[in-house]
Amino acid sequence: MKHLSKFLMAAALVFGFTSVNAQDSNNPWAIGIGANAIDFYPTGEDAPLGGFGDEYFNAAEHWNTLPAVSRLTVGRYIGSGFVFELAGSINQIDKYGDARVPDISHYALDGSFNYSLRAMLNEGWFDPVVGIGGGYTWFSDQGNSAITDLSAPTLNGKLGLNFWFTDQFALTVESNYKHVFQEDMTTHFQHVAGVKFIFGGKDTDGDGIYDKDDECPESPGLPEFNGCPDSDGDGIEDRKDACPNKAGLAEFDGCPDTDGDGVADPEDDCPEVAGLAEMNGCPDADGDGVRDDEDNCPDEAGPEDNNGCPWEDKDNDGVLDKDDDCPDVAGTAANNGCPEPTAEVVSELNEYSNTVLFDLNKATIRTESEEALNSIAEIMEEYPNTVFHIEGHTDSTGSDQYNLKLSKERAASVREYLVNAGIPSNRLTSEGYGEERPIATNSTAAGRQENRRVEISLDKDKEMKDKSEDDQ
Repeated sequence: MKHLSKFLMAAALVFGFTSVNAQDSNNPWAIGIGANAIDFYPTGEDAPLGGFGDEYFNAAEHWNTLPAVSRLTVGRYIGSGFVFELAGSINQIDKYGDARVPDISHYALDGSFNYSLRAMLNEGWFDPVVGIGGGYTWFSDQGNSAITDLSAPTLNGKLGLNFWFTDQFALTVESNYKHVFQEDMTTHFQHVAGVKFIFGGKDTDGDGIYDKDDECPESPGLPEFNGCPDSDGDGIEDRKDACPNKAGLAEFDGCPDTDGDGVADPEDDCPEVAGLAEMNGCPDADGDGVRDDEDNCPDEAGPEDNNGCPWEDKDNDGVLDKDDDCPDVAGTAANNGCPEPTAEVVSELNEYSNTVLFDLNKATIRTESEEALNSIAEIMEEYPNTVFHIEGHTDSTGSDQYNLKLSKERAASVREYLVNAGIPSNRLTSEGYGEERPIATNSTAAGRQENRRVEISLDKDKEMKDKSEDDQ
């Protein structure tokens, strides 16, 4: 009974020393119960003891055991794989190596810092442990006057194995070498076998998943998401869900597609109406490339620069108003929708131009020719987009160089008159060709008279050049 009371006192000391107010999030506490065996033989002492390590597993002849629970431990995880453990044990000694001794009571209280190698083995069920620490051991036999009570501190080294059957239950075996710092006491081994339970895990969010395993410890979650929530219940955890409060589809990162057009609602400008991806989820009923909510004519195809409506052709000349420089007057495509002089009009111009007279061997226009030139200007004004070309020609009388110079000057005089009459200068070009382009023989006076002339034609090259520059 007195031995039991001493054991209970040792156990009370163990629990008393490990009564810590705070707990951490990693199931820090462990309680172990088991049996222990004391072996003096393989300690390297003199006979009746053997050399160090001799007959280490000779339990039948050397081990002292009790057929009951004889050891209690309490451990506290302190971080980085280290556990501090307190152990209290009792035993009955009747084997001192090869010798037999009267029953001697053994009591021990030990503390150790243990390091788990489990993390190095991928957190599996196999958990090797090494430890170092110290303790205090008592031997007592009050029934034998030859033996007095002995006690001494010890320096302890530990090797052990934990076999984890669940996250919180393990079978444990270990061997402790206890070096005694007193001459009249013997260094010995203490072997242990038992079970260990861990507890005390923290569950901050109360979702049933300990913080150590909870990837979202501040928010209640689900086991399948390692403790993280799925607020909208769409099977996509909130931290990976672009729309955590609205059920959606995995293909859209958890966002819905209300109109089923393949565009997720957050990216769909028209989430209630099925549309096209290239239109940000909005429809284009007439297929003109302008989405309906921006199309003034959603049921009639038209270009974007006319707000989705087709272009008009008010003058019905085949040139759309957008390209028609004269949208209210029918014209030709070649003249950007504006009317252009017909052959009859050009012929009429030349009837007038053939009556234009100049002073002899000069470029000065005679006064009687002004009426014809004014008539030419009036006709030209009717075709505001047409560029006219004024040509000067001579007969073969005189030198080529002189005739070319004179023809240029006369064509330029006509152009200058028409500009002064109100025709824009950019619609008139002039050139002299001398005697290069006769229309009659130069052998007769009548033929030479015909060759001395001013002609007017349409400058198509200039028109095309101007249109190209305008387009640019």
